[in-house]
Amino acid sequence: MIRTEQAEALFPRMVEWRRYLHRFPEVSYQEEKTAQFVASVLEALGYEPRTGMGGHGVMAVLKGGRPGRTIVLRADMDALPIQDEKECQYKSAVEGVMHACGHDGHTSMLLAAAAYFKSMEDQVRGEIRFLFQPAEEVCPGGALGMIEAGALKGADVIYGLHLWTPLPVGMASSAAGPLMAAADEFFIDMVGRGGHGGMPHVTADAVLAGATLVTQLQSIVSRSVDPLQPAVVTIGTIQGGSAQNVVADRCRITGTVRTFDEETRLLIRSRIERIAHAVADSSDTTAVIDYLIGYPAVINDELETQRFFKTAPQVFGGEQVLLTPPIMPAEDFAYYLQQIPGCFMFVGAGNEAKGAVYPHHHPRFDFDEDAMLLGLKLLIQMTEAYQDEHEGTEGSAN
Repeated sequence: MIRTEQAEALFPRMVEWRRYLHRFPEVSYQEEKTAQFVASVLEALGYEPRTGMGGHGVMAVLKGGRPGRTIVLRADMDALPIQDEKECQYKSAVEGVMHACGHDGHTSMLLAAAAYFKSMEDQVRGEIRFLFQPAEEVCPGGALGMIEAGALKGADVIYGLHLWTPLPVGMASSAAGPLMAAADEFFIDMVGRGGHGGMPHVTADAVLAGATLVTQLQSIVSRSVDPLQPAVVTIGTIQGGSAQNVVADRCRITGTVRTFDEETRLLIRSRIERIAHAVADSSDTTAVIDYLIGYPAVINDELETQRFFKTAPQVFGGEQVLLTPPIMPAEDFAYYLQQIPGCFMFVGAGNEAKGAVYPHHHPRFDFDEDAMLLGLKLLIQMTEAYQDEHEGTEGSAN
């Protein structure tokens, strides 16, 4: 049973940690000072953290005084290359970089969880690992590096959560099976022959080919994908040309693909490549395609998601725990779930009264810090519920 007063006593420290991290953010693969801060807090709590995992990853391990299985709790640490436009005391002090997705809150909650369980170390059953992961925002992501460094070796289950401003503070949600989409990226250069804008007949217009391709790609989801399979093909940029009277010799198109089903994922890639080459053939240009396979879909374990729906009401109340529909944003937590059972959860963090109304990745993004206490309690409850069910049993031999 969670020690409520002990958890709530950690809230001021969570806020302090979060606001420090918010003021000094670091983008993916550059989280050196963030990792140093996390390690210093863990050392002050009595841990001997392992650093440099998969880049700037940090892991702390708590071996309890009673037998049991191994539970992994994960938070991400990286920020985004976005200028912080909100006005508050903890506004980012780093030009062009901010925590616009809540990772500062995730890190602070996990530090608080480490503090909570350290204070009752003798009563902990089994082992708890606290993973502070770098580079969630940019493929190939930091999860694979953490896994390769042994973060999941011998582990039995993993939990992670995301502060989520589309959901009001005081609520939580998750779902078994597909929860977040697989995310792929493509970069297509249509290469033609440039020339004078008044003599287009001796050129191969790359901009015209690019425009045709953009239009054609929109037919993939509507005409090639099973209507019962969620899918998104989004063109993010189209860049070509240098002057109004010059036929461009190159046009670059970039975009993203989001899917849940692996067959659909492969189908869309095939269609993008075939259409690009067909457009190139018809316009006397050449299509140079760079297609990057990104994060797989987040697939929650059925039994561990059932645990969430049994456990979360103890923190939020029964009517405040929702079944969430699958969403198209991606998360490299998916890689952990490919290795061991687990559950990824959303904790409501939006609050209009506090200005926490902007979407994730927005320059004025912020969240209601009260959500961190609820997130901490959820991590504790999930951990203890798993310990209760498997008390005294041997763990995995992964």
